[in-house]
Amino acid sequence: MSDLPRDDAPQNSNRWRRFAEWDERPLRHDLFAAENPEAGFSVFHSPYDPAPSLSIEGGRVTVMDGKPAADFDILDAFIAAHHIDPDMAATAMAMDPGDIARKLVDINVPRQELEALARGLTPARLAEVVGRLSALEITFAYAKMRQRQTPGNQAHVTNAKDDPLQLAADAAVAVALGFDEIETTMRVASNSWANALACTVGAAVGRGGVLFQCSIEEAEELQIGLAGLASYAETVSVYGTERAFIDGDDTPWSKALLTAAYASRGIKARCTSGAASELLMGFHEQRSLLYLEARCLCLQRAMGVQGTQNGGIDGAPLTASMAGGVRELMAENLIAVWLGLECASGNDCRTSESEIRVGAKITPYLLAGSDLICSGFGSIKKYDNSFNPSLFNGEEIEDYLLLQRDFQTDGGLTPVEEDQVLGLRVRAVEALAAVMEELGLGSVPRARMMSVVFASGSEETESYTAGEVTPISAAIKARGLTAIDVVRALARRGFTQEAENLLLMLRQRISGDYLQTSAMVRDGRVMSAINDPNNYSGPGTGYRMPEPRWQAVQGIRNVLTRERVLAAENVGEGGAEADWLVPAGPAEKGVNPHEVVIGVSPGFGRQLHQTTAGHALADVVAALVGGITAGGGTARVVRMLHTADTSFLGLAAARLSGSGFGIGIQAKGTTVLHQADRMPHMNLELFSNAPLAGLDHYRALGRNAARHTFGEAPEPVMVPTHGEALGARFHVRVALLYAIETGLIEPGGHPVELDYRPEMRAPEAAQ
Repeated sequence: MSDLPRDDAPQNSNRWRRFAEWDERPLRHDLFAAENPEAGFSVFHSPYDPAPSLSIEGGRVTVMDGKPAADFDILDAFIAAHHIDPDMAATAMAMDPGDIARKLVDINVPRQELEALARGLTPARLAEVVGRLSALEITFAYAKMRQRQTPGNQAHVTNAKDDPLQLAADAAVAVALGFDEIETTMRVASNSWANALACTVGAAVGRGGVLFQCSIEEAEELQIGLAGLASYAETVSVYGTERAFIDGDDTPWSKALLTAAYASRGIKARCTSGAASELLMGFHEQRSLLYLEARCLCLQRAMGVQGTQNGGIDGAPLTASMAGGVRELMAENLIAVWLGLECASGNDCRTSESEIRVGAKITPYLLAGSDLICSGFGSIKKYDNSFNPSLFNGEEIEDYLLLQRDFQTDGGLTPVEEDQVLGLRVRAVEALAAVMEELGLGSVPRARMMSVVFASGSEETESYTAGEVTPISAAIKARGLTAIDVVRALARRGFTQEAENLLLMLRQRISGDYLQTSAMVRDGRVMSAINDPNNYSGPGTGYRMPEPRWQAVQGIRNVLTRERVLAAENVGEGGAEADWLVPAGPAEKGVNPHEVVIGVSPGFGRQLHQTTAGHALADVVAALVGGITAGGGTARVVRMLHTADTSFLGLAAARLSGSGFGIGIQAKGTTVLHQADRMPHMNLELFSNAPLAGLDHYRALGRNAARHTFGEAPEPVMVPTHGEALGARFHVRVALLYAIETGLIEPGGHPVELDYRPEMRAPEAAQ
């Protein structure tokens, strides 16, 4: 028997401590599932999945995926009757699945040809084909097969109090960030009408054309939509097994009727499905996740709905717990677009506590694009997300904005300025308060409004509670208030642009143009798979960010320029030379055996006056000189003009020093201790992590330099690092600083003796 400690051994037993450190990482909150087809835990293939097959007689399907028509369940019957194209089936099913898979990734095979093939394929064959693709190939195929060329995104706008003021303010910010759709839900079901009113008003602030959904029980949601307080719906859930359907008192026919009801009133609709939903409900029939989702998607195409929300959705964390699960989520999205559906590609549920796994999951969708990359992105804080935390939430918006910039890809969002956001939030709460007062729903104290304006989340507000919202919501429903009433109220109270923005959406419902596949509204114009089709066919085709859009994506915070770097130095392009370092003629070689020359760079104390750690250069020189003196040596300061390289600064200083030892230092703080007879990059000591170097380190280095002149070998000074991403934090500044330094180099320039005058240091530097 092994003497090694078990996983459940006490922490003080023999154990490699790295495991204890791993135990403290967020990843350890994630749990993972083993393959177990009998219990429904199989991803791409289960031994209980049917083999692909199809027989058609007299234009009717008689056998599909190994099952005769007499044994069809309600899904089989619906798919056979309304999805399978008899004219295409013989050709499509006769093709080798590997050949079809290759067509999906072949830039020479147009999307339309593949969509036609998909209409002749059964669910089992669709799953078999995409199962042959790697994650990279799925991403590539998705970029080619998605319906609309221009990517978009959807936001969740909710809060823990169902506070209408916060909903309005957060909706306005989501609109400014560029979300094309906004979805809300509520903690208390009876607050749905108030939530819908608040988000409708907030979404009209800033720009028009943003589609809005209030996610609630389907009959109630339809009533809200008929009142004009919602413009799309995606709560029409479908499932991959008959028992899951029946458990919800539904059938494919009832779902088809519901989507038709939405469309008949100008409300865009898509269905919702996703891997692991049947597993969560207990009706998985021992089938693989991908096969069951292929059934769902064939069913949705058969219903005639324009699009789908899939990619795991509520079941995404369970799917992601299985080996290959994230690849499966991508594969089911690919089937959706292959079938010609708009795809709101999930990413609306946080699948992991690991930020690395979260970032990795979103990356294929950013690279490939999607009709709606998230469905939706939690534009509010995690604890305010009433759908449960999304893959990305308000805390991570800036991370997402940077991913767009990093990959030069359009994720549908645009950076916002602080002043812009505050202005929108004020406008939104004022507009909602005006509408509520105009419609007799109550007056809103100014203090309540302002508590929302500055709050990051509901824990910081002093506004409505969920219980206070309920009678407001009931009044909206009981009085039959509609979006037209909201338009009138906004116009009467002077919110003319907001009234026009809302009216734009109501006019769109009359034309019905945004019922087209993959439709969204940009700048008052409907863009869809009809007038903005994805035409990707290889390099140089498909969607590319227009230059104005690319410039907007780059408008993030923390962007450094040469001008900003110089401004931080409190100097302009002309520089401001320090009066505590005064040129005193050409520097000559010293004769003092205990002399240490401090060789400073060309810009040191001229245009640049502080290290990347924020230390004034006057203080750094004082620390070095003080250390040299304490070590029994004599300091001399020389400016090098021929180089700004740290190693050569130090070597040149050592060769000028009477002792043969010298210190080279750049203005940014990088420092080296060198000896005259060494190779340039074989120094004695080096402070490469200048942002972490303190004055005590410089003082200790100076002392060590002096002790070397006495023949000692002192302990090197170590600047500790704890794994900080110094490159990300400082390399932009470092590169700009070094460019200033190198711009002052004089090739062949002779070193200049500097008269060090510590008494001239600025008062704050001398402290």
